[in-house]
Amino acid sequence: MKLKKIEEILNQYVRPQCFPVAVKMVSSEEEIPEKARMPKRDLNIQMPVCQEIALARRYGWVMAMGLEDMLCPLGALALGFLPAKNKFLDGSFNVPFWVKDQGIRAKMSKSIPQLEYGKYSHMVASPLHRTEFDPQVIIVYGNPAQISRLVQAAAYETGEPVVSESIGGFACGEEITRTILTDRCQSVMVGGGDRAIALTQDHEAAFAIPFSKAEEIMEGLEKTHKAGMRYPTASNLLFEAKFPPSFAELMDYLKG
Repeated sequence: MKLKKIEEILNQYVRPQCFPVAVKMVSSEEEIPEKARMPKRDLNIQMPVCQEIALARRYGWVMAMGLEDMLCPLGALALGFLPAKNKFLDGSFNVPFWVKDQGIRAKMSKSIPQLEYGKYSHMVASPLHRTEFDPQVIIVYGNPAQISRLVQAAAYETGEPVVSESIGGFACGEEITRTILTDRCQSVMVGGGDRAIALTQDHEAAFAIPFSKAEEIMEGLEKTHKAGMRYPTASNLLFEAKFPPSFAELMDYLKG
């Protein structure tokens, strides 16, 4: 399915307030789109992956980043730009800083999804309407009602629940890495840096679609819409309201 058609269907049935983002991992700089901005080269800053995605979905910029652009070590690990070394895996570093103790950090570190180290050199993120490549993942941000429509679309074809493995942070690993590794949709409760640095709002969550499933999800959106599942959510307005007795008295007076 063409990306333009995917965007049309998302806009019609989900109505996201920001651009859906196409993501592709590439193995060389030659694969980076010519118009892509790179944080270090073009903006003279480094940033986490979530901030790059935010620039694509809010500014409409085509972005690309490699290890030299990375500010967040967890994102660099998730994308396979850095190896997971022993002192990271045993929780020696205070990252994440908000968990109970080193043992819990070690448990979380070992469970973080990671692409094969060295397989890719850069990540490209592009608003869907400006994308000129076949992405691996499409990420849609929205409110819970909008995300539920995408969950319904995924369940339409398979009858299976969409599993979220969010830990309240590290959204890039769930949106990109786990989606690529499992080839399954991910519903992501974003937090941590995504909200503090990438300025994701309190009402926003994310849904990641592997490109291999995009046509299936778009069909699911169309068919579930026809079946009555809508956004904005359809409310039951076919009822008679109850007013205070004084309203009925006034109605009788005005009629008389």
